[in-house]
Amino acid sequence: PPVVQPGTGNNIIINPRQRLNPVLECIRNVGKEFGEILPDFQVGKTTGVLFLSLRYHRLHPEYIHQRIEALGYAYNLRILLLMCDITEHQGHIRELTKMCMINNITIIVTWSADEAGQYLSTFKQFERKPPDLIRERVEREPSAIMRAALTGISRVNKTDVETLRASFGSFANISRATSDELSRLPGFGPKKVARMKDAFNHPFRDS
Repeated sequence: PPVVQPGTGNNIIINPRQRLNPVLECIRNVGKEFGEILPDFQVGKTTGVLFLSLRYHRLHPEYIHQRIEALGYAYNLRILLLMCDITEHQGHIRELTKMCMINNITIIVTWSADEAGQYLSTFKQFERKPPDLIRERVEREPSAIMRAALTGISRVNKTDVETLRASFGSFANISRATSDELSRLPGFGPKKVARMKDAFNHPFRDS
């Protein structure tokens, strides 16, 4: 269950241990309040964020392991917000990425306090937004489906699709068109015709 459920639900809850973190000044357009929570930031009722500076990690490598152990599985989505503030960072990022994979934690690497603050603000702003922005758009119109299928053939573009539809009408008729019929269309050279015939005649998988 969530560690904290703020009254308004509009604020990012901040662990008091982060009070001097410069990232706090970079959290904009959302409310902030301090609260006794297990992670460093709570950006949703079921989303907790641990913050780690690589400079600090280099000096205290045991710290993040202790924090992850204490956090346990208190949140459905657990994020490690990693700020890369050292030059030799590749090995540390690789090590922390492996640790996050083992513990089912999402790792996000940032390169400045401002970028880290932007991430935290965005997490909170998108807390209740539907996933439409990242959901794949499924085309349902027959013309759109035909266009998507035909432009998947190498060298065939949207203009070619309109030419094919105007000349043959349906997808079935296009698939049955002969090489001679296709080669008479504007923009259909030997290579494009060969690609189309191969796409329609070649089996989806080898038998």
